[in-house]
Amino acid sequence: MISLKIDNNDISVEDGTSVLEAARLTGADIPTLCHDGKLEHYTSCMVCLVKDKKSGKFIASCSARVSNGMDIDTMGEEVTRIRRKSAELLLSEHRADCEAPCRTVCPAGYNIPLMNRLISNLHFEEAAALSKKQTGSEYLWCFSCKAYCENACRRNKTDTPISIKNLQVYISGQQDIPRSDQCEKPRVRDKRFQSLSGRISEKELKEWLKESNDNHQRYSIIKNNDSASGEALACLHCDCRASSDCSLRAVAEKLEVKDPKGKLVNSEAVKKINRKTNLIFENAKCIKCGLCVRLCEESNGGPALCFMNRGFVSILSEPLTCGFEEVLPGRTRECIEICPTGALAWFQTNPKDEIKG
Repeated sequence: MISLKIDNNDISVEDGTSVLEAARLTGADIPTLCHDGKLEHYTSCMVCLVKDKKSGKFIASCSARVSNGMDIDTMGEEVTRIRRKSAELLLSEHRADCEAPCRTVCPAGYNIPLMNRLISNLHFEEAAALSKKQTGSEYLWCFSCKAYCENACRRNKTDTPISIKNLQVYISGQQDIPRSDQCEKPRVRDKRFQSLSGRISEKELKEWLKESNDNHQRYSIIKNNDSASGEALACLHCDCRASSDCSLRAVAEKLEVKDPKGKLVNSEAVKKINRKTNLIFENAKCIKCGLCVRLCEESNGGPALCFMNRGFVSILSEPLTCGFEEVLPGRTRECIEICPTGALAWFQTNPKDEIKG
């Protein structure tokens, strides 16, 4: 057995135990982004750093092994400061919005992007249920609102904004939700994660257009399900599918880290869609933790994602020998579930699960 101290607590563990595992036995709350106990460790994110007071060194707790006499500090001021710096570095390359602009300016905070996805996929019952849940069956702000959401809509960059207000009013009518004659002024929610993408290039805007359908007629007036779905299909979906379940966001919030103003742009933001497996990959959201790569490297389930290039310009991509629609035929769900951000997600998700979440 190995004897050591963790946050002034004496502990004995088996030889070969990681510092992270030992620390968690004492109740220490150490964040991780690139670690999974079922996979071989690969030090990447550095948010799990701790300090060995005996040697004075900072070590990655997920990969470092315990040794006799260690005196580990998991929550000191120095440790917290370095973890914050690690999170800031990850965010500096993470060019993606947690929330779409339309939602951040909405006085009521309605989940507009999710509503648009439900309508465009003809899930009208689920859309109505979402409207009822968000209003609490009280009233809908949209009747008297000045459509701040449409002013913020990024579709403005290509032609005209989505008719968000009319879509919300149409769907609420299916639940007989009463109208409100008053509307609050818009207020931005969670400024730290309002606009992680910064300035959008023309190439990146074209990538967003991949999720919209420009072959359908646009409708400014919503009269029926056909006009509702047709208009919703034009949505760029510039929110993040993992906005409510993102490990990077959770770590940043816990460490009270703000999104850096400057972004490291090492490659153009690209959306890749595998319609065979219902997978979408957005490299601007990837923090290169390598979890999906390690998960599949010993698998015989077909082509998997891999690292391309080196250093700061490295990215995750399909192998050179195949297209994206050939990757992850058997491990799509596992890769999506292990991803700490919204980089890997279901292109079309289960609407009922989304509403519950």
